[in-house]
Amino acid sequence: MKEVVSNVYYLEKAPIKKAIAHLSIPMMVGMSAGTIYNLVNAYFIGLVHDTAMLSAITLCLPIFTILMAFGNMFGVGGGTFITRLVAAGDGEKARKVAGYSFYGSIIAGMVMAGIAWLVMTPLVHLLGADALTFEYTRQYTFVMFLGGFAILGNFALEQLVRAGGASKESMYGMFVSIVLSILLDVLFILILNWHVVGAALSIILANIGSAVYYVWYLETKSGNLKGFLRHFKLKGKDQGEVYKIGVSELIQASFLLVTTLLLNNYSMQYGDTVVASFGIALRIVQVPEFLSMGLFFGIIPLIAYNFSNKNIPRLKSGIKHAALYIAAISGVFAGIVFLFKGQVLHFFSNDPSVLSIGGYILAAMLISALFNGFTGLFTGIFQASGQGVSSTVMAVAQGVLFIPVVIVLHHVFGLHGVVWSMTITEVITCLLGMILFVSFTKKINVEDGLKNEMQARE
Repeated sequence: MKEVVSNVYYLEKAPIKKAIAHLSIPMMVGMSAGTIYNLVNAYFIGLVHDTAMLSAITLCLPIFTILMAFGNMFGVGGGTFITRLVAAGDGEKARKVAGYSFYGSIIAGMVMAGIAWLVMTPLVHLLGADALTFEYTRQYTFVMFLGGFAILGNFALEQLVRAGGASKESMYGMFVSIVLSILLDVLFILILNWHVVGAALSIILANIGSAVYYVWYLETKSGNLKGFLRHFKLKGKDQGEVYKIGVSELIQASFLLVTTLLLNNYSMQYGDTVVASFGIALRIVQVPEFLSMGLFFGIIPLIAYNFSNKNIPRLKSGIKHAALYIAAISGVFAGIVFLFKGQVLHFFSNDPSVLSIGGYILAAMLISALFNGFTGLFTGIFQASGQGVSSTVMAVAQGVLFIPVVIVLHHVFGLHGVVWSMTITEVITCLLGMILFVSFTKKINVEDGLKNEMQARE
């Protein structure tokens, strides 16, 4: 119960800066982990000086996304349910939910591996591979799905650890995976020359290492979930509680997957150099985007709690500080990387063609990153405050709008249209979010005025 009281303190009374730091830093670290994996992989593959290999691991980015999404389906769905159960004092059911979520994620990973093995060739073509990149893409895809159960299990466990309020321990697990990923990349790619197979294998083993830490923590240190490994079965009604929240993660990932596949297939029409350049640029801008994502995901409970309690001044203060932090993260990162984009790109490739087109693509992606954080913040505010229509509009706009934009711009402007399609989509979505947020602000101002008037009468 101490964990629950502590969380309520940060939601209700702690200074806003302290509350945001407590709630968001673990989420920022967790959300950034996938980006760090991909950056590390791209860096060490770049040292091999093979553009086709760099293109192959770029084409496979959707695989990690979908594996992570399935893991979060069990982790986020199970974790939020566990938090409610712990608050209600039902530790026994919380352990059952944790066991079901963990084992369910492992089984789902194995099922996905079997399906992927059956459709491997068409899947690799769907990712956008051509004759030069097909074999490298196939190798990377095969290893990632073969060990995908580890990625699903790790992401599920991370959410289960956080559900009990263990924010520092969730970060420790991510540190374990990042360190292992770097060490194993050096061994597999540079020393053993396993190249794309080694890049995929390092991610799998890094996730296994992190998962082992999380299991150890939950089984030996967790006050509420100790003994969860002994539980597997869960009643159908309780399973519904897990999937009711968790499936939304899959929906969001599906939109992202479609976006990535379209970008891959259009960019492949202009050769491996363009694909590799997009891969580098996307990996770089994911750093501020995922940091911002962790920040606004982290403060969702803060917004929800104070919106429900009609504490409008604290609600506004939380949103204001979050917006300033997102602006600082995106603005400083984009400015520094833009000024030194040549040197940054050199970390990943020495191919003159990649460095040339890569600088152009990176500039467009950095502009997109400036708007992405605010788009996510608007969406998080609407979700936390129960604004169903606004939340749906934002989710659909961000996922679906890219499809007609990239098709039209590619048809009219060719490569330039493909390069700027994501940026234009992000700007439009952000402006839409701003319009909806103005309406939301007017609504809470009216409610605050009514509350103050009633208090004055009393």
